[in-house]
Amino acid sequence: MSAEKTKLSSLMQRATLYFRKKGYKVEKKAVTIEGYSGILRKFDLIVQKGRLTQGVWIKDWKRTIGVNIVINLDKASADAGLSNPILIGGKFSDHAKSYANRRKITLLTKRQITLGLR
Repeated sequence: MSAEKTKLSSLMQRATLYFRKKGYKVEKKAVTIEGYSGILRKFDLIVQKGRLTQGVWIKDWKRTIGVNIVINLDKASADAGLSNPILIGGKFSDHAKSYANRRKITLLTKRQITLGLR
């Protein structure tokens, strides 16, 4: 397995533990859902808390995550019938944070995941 895949699976494992600790039920890992548009939408995790089901993308990149990724997650979640998506990454641009705040998208950093597991 490549170093990049190992790193991503490590972050996915930490994210899974984080969500379980926060009271979420982790439904599925690496799931593909056909959206209302007929396009297949991929999510790294599907988490559920109460009646709320959310799609999660995990981007373990060295670079800053821009607004375009947040917009794509928003579109994919809306098309798949999921609300309030969650994006996990290293750091986010100011525009990404602003868009996420307006659209009720949760942005979590790797640091927040690590601190949440303590």
